[in-house]
Amino acid sequence: MQTTEKITGSQLGYMLFTFIVSTNMLTVPSIMAMFGKQNAWMSVFPAAATGLVTIWIMIVLGNRYPGLTVTQYSSKIVGKGLSKLLALNYIYYWFVSITTIVYQHTGFLKTLLLPNSPSIVSTVTFLILCGFAALAGIEVIGRSNEFLTMLILVLLLPLLVLTTMDSDLKQLQPVLGDGIVPVLQGAFSPAGGYMNQFFILGWLLPYLNHPGKARKASLLALAGIVLSSFTIVLMTIMVLGPMTSKLTYSFLSVIQYIGISGSFERLEAVAVSMWVMGCFVKVSVSLFILCLCVKELFGIRNYRDLVAPLTLLSAVGSVWIFRNGAELVNYLIYTFPLLAFFNHTLLPLLLLAVDSLRRKAAEPSLP
Repeated sequence: MQTTEKITGSQLGYMLFTFIVSTNMLTVPSIMAMFGKQNAWMSVFPAAATGLVTIWIMIVLGNRYPGLTVTQYSSKIVGKGLSKLLALNYIYYWFVSITTIVYQHTGFLKTLLLPNSPSIVSTVTFLILCGFAALAGIEVIGRSNEFLTMLILVLLLPLLVLTTMDSDLKQLQPVLGDGIVPVLQGAFSPAGGYMNQFFILGWLLPYLNHPGKARKASLLALAGIVLSSFTIVLMTIMVLGPMTSKLTYSFLSVIQYIGISGSFERLEAVAVSMWVMGCFVKVSVSLFILCLCVKELFGIRNYRDLVAPLTLLSAVGSVWIFRNGAELVNYLIYTFPLLAFFNHTLLPLLLLAVDSLRRKAAEPSLP
């Protein structure tokens, strides 16, 4: 795939970090604590294993088929028929992902910031902004994300420092009181649905100006994700204790709790800012990838021709995908990890296995 758009290794690393951290920052701690309880902070480390595996899979496939996206080189691995089914599957997956994120984003703003504003207004305005970003291209998204990632970190670090003032180490006890099983159960959601989102490398690697930097950028992003997730979950449990698993946005509740009277109050505005910036990057990248998948399936010359109609479809889909917030929470806890693991890790692993077997079979046998 010939393209004039290029991103640097650092831009790729920042994009991976923001893409994964953005939506799990406020919601994942409660899901992990639901199973891991006071030891949920340990669940971050086994969950990171799927991230390592996914990075390895996508880097190996990317090196074998340089310049091609996963939906393009799949035809060379499993043939045109199965590759079209794979492309259809990913089109469905990305469409559902975008509509879920937008629904979650709109619900978050409506609950916390704009209770009297019609949901459709927040949805449409947000998607229009993301649509313009996708129309501008991955290079523009990568450059803008460099600034946004640093801004998110600048906002996040002081919050974590303030959180230590209200932390209680006793909330972490007993350590492994129920054994290792709850820790592994707490790792299920982030392992299946978040840590392995490095599979977006399958669409981003063709745009990397120096492909040799992909592994380093990905591993650094994974390290940053693990460190930030570990710190957020740990601090949330030390502040809220058993209440962590009962709150949908547990880290937001921590931020609301740590405000210093007379100095720093209403700090949830900071959390909203981080959420909006992170969701903007995630939906923009997802919309860009969705357009690529449709373009490659139907042989459309320019993916930009698809941005407007797919943005409109995403706005419609975000309205009817869930009837209420309870359905969303149930989907995020039980359905999404399985659906995501299938698409993020299992399908690329199967492609790698088939490709390796084909290459081995094609090797001339030694006399």
